[in-house]
Amino acid sequence: MPQSAAAPSPFPPIADYAFLSDCHTGALVAPDGAIDWLCLPGFDSPSVFGTLLDRQAGYFRLGPFGINHPTSRAYVPGTNVLETTWKTPSGWVLVRDALTMGPRTTDDVVTPHTRPPADDDADHLLVRTVRCLSGTVELDLVCEPAFDYGRTTADWTLVDDERHAADATADGQTMRLRTDLALGVEGNRVRARHVLTAGEECFCALSWADGLAAPADVDEANARIEATVRFWRAWLGRARMPDHRWRDPIQRSALAIKGLTYMPTGATVAALTTSLPETPGGERNWDYRYTWMRDSTFTLQALHYLNLDWEADEFMQFVADLEPTESGALQIMYGIDGRRDLTESTRDDLSGYAGARPVRVGNGAFDQRQNDVFGAVLDSVLLHTRRSQRLPRRLWPIVQSQARCASEVWREPDQGIWEARGAPQHYVSSKLMGWVALDRASKLAEIRGDAELTVTWRETADEIKADILANGVDHRGVLRQHYGTDALDASTLLAALFGFLPATDERLRASVLAIADELTEHGFVLRYRTDETDDGLSGKEGTFLICSFWLVSALSIIGEEQRAQDLMERLLRVASPLGLFAEEFDVETGRHLGNFPQAFSHLALIEAAGRIIAAEIVSELT
Repeated sequence: MPQSAAAPSPFPPIADYAFLSDCHTGALVAPDGAIDWLCLPGFDSPSVFGTLLDRQAGYFRLGPFGINHPTSRAYVPGTNVLETTWKTPSGWVLVRDALTMGPRTTDDVVTPHTRPPADDDADHLLVRTVRCLSGTVELDLVCEPAFDYGRTTADWTLVDDERHAADATADGQTMRLRTDLALGVEGNRVRARHVLTAGEECFCALSWADGLAAPADVDEANARIEATVRFWRAWLGRARMPDHRWRDPIQRSALAIKGLTYMPTGATVAALTTSLPETPGGERNWDYRYTWMRDSTFTLQALHYLNLDWEADEFMQFVADLEPTESGALQIMYGIDGRRDLTESTRDDLSGYAGARPVRVGNGAFDQRQNDVFGAVLDSVLLHTRRSQRLPRRLWPIVQSQARCASEVWREPDQGIWEARGAPQHYVSSKLMGWVALDRASKLAEIRGDAELTVTWRETADEIKADILANGVDHRGVLRQHYGTDALDASTLLAALFGFLPATDERLRASVLAIADELTEHGFVLRYRTDETDDGLSGKEGTFLICSFWLVSALSIIGEEQRAQDLMERLLRVASPLGLFAEEFDVETGRHLGNFPQAFSHLALIEAAGRIIAAEIVSELT
């Protein structure tokens, strides 16, 4: 029997993790108070706490001794700062966790910036404070790092005679744990225990900053967390948030996307993690700690919708800096520092999350042919150009090269948007994004005043559109997955989102409704049916949350407003307890699957909510 997502396991459910970020790296906090995932110093660095993928790969717990289930967990409103309240037989405590941020004082030498640094930046600190609310509580601190994805244990050295600081060193990397508790070294870990009484506070801080700087006392630790609260609230205050019943999930999505943005370059990682399984116990496990070009247009749409134009410009500058391939095309993905080589390897010594193996580092799809990349990039440039009301000189060569590449390859098969590891096919969504590429390039040429290219690129766009409508539509008038099948694929919903056909076109309506009725499980959308698609892998996968949000948008576009709202409400109800989304949702168990938190899911949520809200406003005015 296939493994259930809800099978008994020592691994917490994916959706039960809390996400912390300082826009350089991120951490996942388990319900028991342990940091189960943290890569240093950047999102795609090797992990120092990797219990997420192997129960012996390092963790850092702070909480009541012998109590593993908190009473409540919540973000400080408007932030990525976590508060956990614990009840024990003898008292109550409140724990606050943050990857802290504050006013920038010097240039960052830990993760240097290629973009202009902002007024606030990462402290390169994980700060944790505890306050006893009533009674007495025995507190337990355990820090047991395992560097390089669990391969190397740390050598600990007490820094002072008062036992309040200790350094962990391995593989030439050192980090410092500072606390007002008395530390003791136990082999490859340090521990501290203390009984807190009502009103008493304590702290600990893990530093990988320059000089291993860390708070000296609990007052400074609290000040660091308060500065982080101010940063997130000030950032969110610059965003345009609709006064709507969905305001909170939109805000949480915005905070998640910002938290997945690598501030030094402006890149956005697809997710915080690697190898969280799409199939319970299976092999559909990928490293998502990189930036995908196809995400760019959805990123720009969400950021501009929220009036976050600075972040949008930072991302476009990152794209402008990228090194193309020998053909002049951009790769489908890059490292957050812009590197091209993302060679994939496996960590066979790790058990994987709940037995899902292999654990992968790197992503073998980085050099795949995926012809949709050109459309995503050029749609992003057009969005940015219209918003800023100018076409930056440094972006025009990208427009030319991507339009040329799209013109040359649109007739050829590729691996498709889902990076199938089977044989190349003439995927409709890839052809569709080829049309987007030339359509947007033509509009950009018109803005620039180049009449010849405007006409040339428009003619190619029309040729691609005619080819899709001749070969990519089945006898029912429904868009196919690829030219050699009548199977459905959720990626054809992009025909609605990118305006390939008008909302009143019967083929568009038939395609959207076919996916809604035939490519869903309990109303949630599958990417495709794995028994109909050669993706080179075994096993079934869960419903894809981004595809479900795409369906919300598509239903709204074709005028099925009630169906769109019904599905949107169902999707919002399956968010994690802290309002986050992974990549997939297993409808049989109600569990999240895949890497977490997933930027694409939150980007699609914002777009879907925005379309419905806009339709509601129009309805009120007419």
